[in-house]
Amino acid sequence: MSSSVHDITTPAPPRVEEVGEDIYAYIQPNGTWWVNNTGFLVGKRGVTSIDACSTERRTRAYLDAIRAVTPRPVRTLINTHHHGDHTFGNYLFDGATVVGHEGVRDGIRAWGPPRPTPFWTDVEWGDIQLEPPFLTYTDAVTLWVDDLRCEVRHVGTAAHTTNDSIVWVPERRLLFAGDLLFNGGTPFLLQGSVAGAVSVLEEVLAPLGAETIVAGHGPVGGPRLIDDVLGYLRFVQETARRGHAAGLTPLETARETDLGNYAGLADSERIVGNLHRAYAEIEGAAPGAPIDAAAALGDMVEYNGGRPLTCHA
Repeated sequence: MSSSVHDITTPAPPRVEEVGEDIYAYIQPNGTWWVNNTGFLVGKRGVTSIDACSTERRTRAYLDAIRAVTPRPVRTLINTHHHGDHTFGNYLFDGATVVGHEGVRDGIRAWGPPRPTPFWTDVEWGDIQLEPPFLTYTDAVTLWVDDLRCEVRHVGTAAHTTNDSIVWVPERRLLFAGDLLFNGGTPFLLQGSVAGAVSVLEEVLAPLGAETIVAGHGPVGGPRLIDDVLGYLRFVQETARRGHAAGLTPLETARETDLGNYAGLADSERIVGNLHRAYAEIEGAAPGAPIDAAAALGDMVEYNGGRPLTCHA
């Protein structure tokens, strides 16, 4: 099944893709800054949603898309991590139990509501009200959609963030990966860990043997997506080692680096933020340790020719 929602001006309209029996991915092109994917599972008594969207308008469109598939209410909302593109719309899921790792709750509360910044082009957020998960776990929780087992697992270390979880549906070999994976876009590790992400992809995601993967951004993919992202992460590590040894700053290293096979990925300026994180790890910072995010984002804007980063949210 495929259907489109046409009330948002984007490079292409959002679409619903059936990725398994009664399981759907909601894909929002073009998957760039603050434009994420979500998904939902339909059971006899209600719907389980995996993530919300960044703005009021986008989240309302997502809820309309769910209603176009089923009249059943959303009873459960799972957050894969705390970033606002996946959580700002939580408050619009009236009556749903909001579930997430306890770090998601902490992260949402620490981040706060959206606010103007010099880093991105302007966004019409809407009347956002923070709604952190109120049912939290530390390691994992099992969710049942009728008789279908869905394993919600924290990945054990910092990767994209410090609080990433996956939703794994073993009977269908189906993985909702959150922002551990990007398809067609540049991965982003500023609040997580490059080394941790490599470990998670190698030791947590790859052994699952997923046949269908819904990434946090970009089209639905298959197992090759894990290798593609691993290749980029190793490229970041090697670039960071070379630049750090030469005494260059992350921005200087990025400017001297040929992105090669990764030049076509969206949001290429993320190389700068990723190098900031990789440099911190070379210098002994623990995975997910706080670093100066504002300085890294400022360098990303400089790499972008001094222009704010383009956001279609």
